[in-house]
Amino acid sequence: MKKNWSLTKTAAAALCCTVLASCQKVPEMTLEQIDEAREKSSREFFTATKSKPYQGQEFAAGQVGGEWNGACMGDPKTFNFLVAERDADSAGIMEQTTDWLFDYDFYKREWIPRAAYFKIETDEARDVLTVHVTLRDGLYWSFINSDKKIPVTSDDIIWWHNEVAGDERFQSSAYSGQFVTMKDGSSRRIQAVKIDDKNFDFVFPRIVADPLLTTNCAFRPCWLYKEAKESGGADAVKNLFGIDSDVAAIPSMGMWFIESYSPGQRLVFARNDDYWQKDSASVSIPYPKKMVWQIIGDQNTSYLLFTQGKLETYSPTPENLDDVIRGQDKGYTVFNADGSVGAQMWSFNQNPKNSAEPFYEWFCKKEFRQAMSCLLNRDRIIAQTFRGLAYPKYDFFPNGNPFYNPDIQLEYKFDLKKAEELLNKAGFARSSDGTMLDAKKRPVEFDLTIASTANTSNDIAQIISDECKKIGIKVNVRQTDFQKMVESLTATFDWQSIIIGLGANLFPSQGSNVWPSNGNLHLWHPFQKKPATDWEARLDYLYNEGSYTSDKEAAQKIWDEYQRLILEQCPMIYLVRPATFFAIRDKWNLTNFYYDNLNGSKTEWVWLEQ
Repeated sequence: MKKNWSLTKTAAAALCCTVLASCQKVPEMTLEQIDEAREKSSREFFTATKSKPYQGQEFAAGQVGGEWNGACMGDPKTFNFLVAERDADSAGIMEQTTDWLFDYDFYKREWIPRAAYFKIETDEARDVLTVHVTLRDGLYWSFINSDKKIPVTSDDIIWWHNEVAGDERFQSSAYSGQFVTMKDGSSRRIQAVKIDDKNFDFVFPRIVADPLLTTNCAFRPCWLYKEAKESGGADAVKNLFGIDSDVAAIPSMGMWFIESYSPGQRLVFARNDDYWQKDSASVSIPYPKKMVWQIIGDQNTSYLLFTQGKLETYSPTPENLDDVIRGQDKGYTVFNADGSVGAQMWSFNQNPKNSAEPFYEWFCKKEFRQAMSCLLNRDRIIAQTFRGLAYPKYDFFPNGNPFYNPDIQLEYKFDLKKAEELLNKAGFARSSDGTMLDAKKRPVEFDLTIASTANTSNDIAQIISDECKKIGIKVNVRQTDFQKMVESLTATFDWQSIIIGLGANLFPSQGSNVWPSNGNLHLWHPFQKKPATDWEARLDYLYNEGSYTSDKEAAQKIWDEYQRLILEQCPMIYLVRPATFFAIRDKWNLTNFYYDNLNGSKTEWVWLEQ
């Protein structure tokens, strides 16, 4: 029952991907059939399910008891907080043992305290900003089956900020977010300053628009990692809490302890009775005494376990949505949420490491990327892959973003004729047999990498391949292990094009390791020492200026240009926003359960009916 959204700057932990399993030929539909299917499916599926978005409701007091059964896709690779940044399964597990400083209330559209209170102080004369942080009472590092409790202190945040996230040798995804670009172009670091055991400051060398987004972080037990670094350096920190560790030795200040781990089978968590967040009767949440995650490997197994009553929740795929909705008489209820805030992307590798490859030359041409956008038939994807239960994504910021502008839309929508015109403009032309050739007479053929670990089906990739074929371009769909995909994106850079998701830009400066050119997840060409192109240099400038402009009207102009630039250059092409559904068993009291696409599935407050 982990939190369903995260403000972490570790976009890698948020990596999600289109799942592609089947390889059959995807039949094409007429526009009339597409419209009819979309309307019929939407009406039937939404009518047969419930809508219950979170809108600031108070939670009722529940009762402790029961076991929560969940699932995860793969085994953890580590129990180390730092190493887990690069593995989604490991990060999801470690998140159960920690918490965040602050939270964002999407209903009120404001920051609220979580494990800590805050006060923002700005000094206009000196152009500096300070976030004063006070840890709340009742925060402890404790251990399963032990009375030992160690108070959480400022050192847990300060030491990690300075000595791990702030140490370039560790290559933490939070490193780049610690630096502020000054007006003269130089870079200065955000200082973390201890006041006492419960109070500390984040001192910004320049006033920024959203300091809490930048400084919000999870807790780590510094006293363990500090000892390791002092005795053995960076390697000792990375080697701490390896996969063979005794999980009983891992401290928690979160909702759960890790009780046991059986490789390839399951993880068992035990409730942390001392967790700080409590209901109106002063009882800590969550209410279940145990949480068991089956390690399942693929979505098909997840569905099977749910139908057998062995999982408490399930998120239906387009393939089994109809069966899940029709089976609500079997002890569960399905809730709906209209149009996800995020969307998967199609991106193209522009890393000069591949400069000898023909695809590098093609992908670096703006007109080529724009043409690929014109070959993306979102209506067909929505009708055939999502049964009409999705919406095309033509904007960059989602409408929950404070700087969303509905007038800023992608120009390069599906249009085969326009796609060919753009390619012709960039020096491409068809041969007598219809094959698209570049200026050097090389056939245009490239790979589209997708993950093989989930199963939304590979209809999206097959549709893309089919549409490209119509103008003589060959796209080879390559299914790849998810961890291999992450390695290709962050280390080897040997991919060509890819479908992947990096979450949603709910805040304009979110994704400090994705959108600036020096970011480690600047997907199409990461770790740039200086911007490789003029447009990326402009993007860096706008990102920085928008991040440091607190005047809303002035900031809107900056972020408007920023959105237009990305939609014009098409380094990443958004696909569609699926409507989402969530099934949960009726044995749980659902008074406190809510589901929407901003807050996700709020399951941490449900309790077992007894």
